[in-house]
Amino acid sequence: MPEKMFLQTVESEGLAHLSYILGHGGQAAVIDARRDTDVYIEIAGRHQCRITHVFETHRNEDYVAGSRDLQRRTGATIYHGENLDWAFGRPVAEGDAFQLGDIRLGILQTPGHTFESISITLADVGSSDAPVAVFTGDALFVGDVGRTDFYPDRAEEVAGLLYDSLFDKLLPLGDEVLLYPAHGAGSVCGSGMAPRDFSSLGYERRHNPALQVDGREAFIRNKVAEHHYKPPYFKQMEKLNQYGAPPLRELPAPPPLDSAAVARAADDGAVLLDLREPEAFAGAFVPGSLNIPLDLIPAYAGYLLPYDRPILFIASHADDVAAAVRYLVRMGYDRLDGTLRGGLHAWETSGRVLASLGVTSARDLKDRLADPAAAPTVLDVRKINEWEAGHLAGATHIFLGDLPDRLDEVPTDRPIVTFCGSGRRASVAASILHRHGLRDLSNNLGSMAACKAVECPIVHA
Repeated sequence: MPEKMFLQTVESEGLAHLSYILGHGGQAAVIDARRDTDVYIEIAGRHQCRITHVFETHRNEDYVAGSRDLQRRTGATIYHGENLDWAFGRPVAEGDAFQLGDIRLGILQTPGHTFESISITLADVGSSDAPVAVFTGDALFVGDVGRTDFYPDRAEEVAGLLYDSLFDKLLPLGDEVLLYPAHGAGSVCGSGMAPRDFSSLGYERRHNPALQVDGREAFIRNKVAEHHYKPPYFKQMEKLNQYGAPPLRELPAPPPLDSAAVARAADDGAVLLDLREPEAFAGAFVPGSLNIPLDLIPAYAGYLLPYDRPILFIASHADDVAAAVRYLVRMGYDRLDGTLRGGLHAWETSGRVLASLGVTSARDLKDRLADPAAAPTVLDVRKINEWEAGHLAGATHIFLGDLPDRLDEVPTDRPIVTFCGSGRRASVAASILHRHGLRDLSNNLGSMAACKAVECPIVHA
């Protein structure tokens, strides 16, 4: 029986990053590896293959690439686009090809998202030279196309390059060719991705909204008009991925620390990161701690956590700390120095000072807003597209990621109610405000979802 080819998608939860390992004939290749690389070693071993090739479709901005670590562990050669001065690996050019058994991987230069972006075609030469699939990096997604805002002084040029990459190189490969992008729904690298990780070029050509344009100029206009947020951590990722991240020999295991040690670390500048849910955080928390519920870490840690200070965790469950470590390591955070042993209960029983937040329901907020004399300041921290789709009249809008740098814009003459889509980001905002000395605070639990349910007056931009 002939040996089977294999192709497996590896999803990095939270970051919505998709990487791939494929192989045949005892060799395997990894495309867009994440920083913690054990999974690729395990998959290759299961298929009795050795990882010999590692490809970077571009210098990623939103996670630390694991190509250098895979090279250290397997001896594989790293390949990347030639239009960037990489500090490692080998450049590839249009038309280069690599053989792994009957798999042939072909290089297409597909700039636009970045100048060095490449896509990689996959052909089964045992049956045909025609491509079966294409790995598109951040050029083409399921339901969207790549961002082109990383070169604001060349906005129209890079948007035009992406159009050419999509319409002159990728789509002509054939409607039947399968699409394997580097990101799925929820990624900061696009805003309209479909909630599935599989598609074909033909389906995208017909149904991807970003491709339904009347020519190159219309495409360029649409791309230039887009609004994307750019977390500060992108700069750190770009540096690490161009010059090589330190090898990750194992995931950090933050040691359990008693409340006295945590208090000393906080006094010395450590960030106390509280992973608990908004309802628990509002009830009681360590003064000065930052609340980022676990599932929000991939989206907001890069805005709010520094790289040059230790991070200590406060959590209800050890599993939450392990998940947070994995998220943060993939974003380049290595100073993960401990966790509060026994959780917040240990802090409580030590007799140390606690803080709490007020909470408001949507119905209570609706009633207060109806009385101008009792109306609070509503601080809406959602993204601009959410705000424009509907917000409470009179609310102040500051995107959560920008809040630490715009605290002086928060009105303080009235009680402040933090507000978002459901109350989760609002809890992060309330913890930031509390850390900076504001006390007349409450989180509107349920926020816009609850306000719609009780028919709060909503206006549109």
